[in-house]
Amino acid sequence: MTRRAGVLGWPVAHSRSPAIHEAAYAAAGLEGWRYQLLPVPPALFGETLRALPGAGFVGANVTIPHKEPALAAADLATDAARAIGAANSLSFDGGRFEADNTDAPGFLAALGGPPPGRAVVLGAGGSARAVAWALRAAGAEVKVWNRTPQRAQRLAAELGVRVVPTVEPGGLLVNCTAVGLDAGEDPFAALPLESGGMGEWEVVAHLVYGDAETALIRAAREAGARVVDGLEVLVRQGALSFERWTGVSAPLEAMRAAAGHAGRQIK
Repeated sequence: MTRRAGVLGWPVAHSRSPAIHEAAYAAAGLEGWRYQLLPVPPALFGETLRALPGAGFVGANVTIPHKEPALAAADLATDAARAIGAANSLSFDGGRFEADNTDAPGFLAALGGPPPGRAVVLGAGGSARAVAWALRAAGAEVKVWNRTPQRAQRLAAELGVRVVPTVEPGGLLVNCTAVGLDAGEDPFAALPLESGGMGEWEVVAHLVYGDAETALIRAAREAGARVVDGLEVLVRQGALSFERWTGVSAPLEAMRAAAGHAGRQIK
């Protein structure tokens, strides 16, 4: 019997999750497992979700723009997913949908150690919610900026962090916006950051990933900041879903290699 998993998103063609999980199945010796892209527009999300268990799916990862609807659709949810207000990992058990958020622990694992005491999160979507919650739980003072202040204010009120109208460098910077997904986009034109100030950050993390390091990560690395790129975060959060669904320890090195992450780990 084939056991299936996949990633729900719109768009989702750029996702490397299928390559990562397929490599993990092979490395772990798991036969009969398959992982696939599930491109689903918002209007069809609920209908598609209900059909997955009957099609042999044991679980699914969830990406933009479905993380908050995924939590709302779940029968059960972890404390972390409910506190964050978004889910990126669903498990199907006996017809019930169980929601979790592996973005939060995956991000902390990608940092490779305790976060700096001060952190600035750019964005207010599902990933930003997970990162802000994780950093606050880890003891950091968290500030949030978003192009739409009302969304940032809602996040801050629900998660107990602060909204800032401008960004002052220092500590940890986490870009959770989609800026950088387009390789030609200038992050310093789209975000409240100064290219000359990147060296003042201790750590810079960017959740977006592509075929090469993003302009933001490159500028931070060249300025001497420690960097965490989006592929390491993707691998770490995916590893937690893999372990939940299979009951097997995730083969991280095989997953990194499949992501094209070799040589692009934390610097």
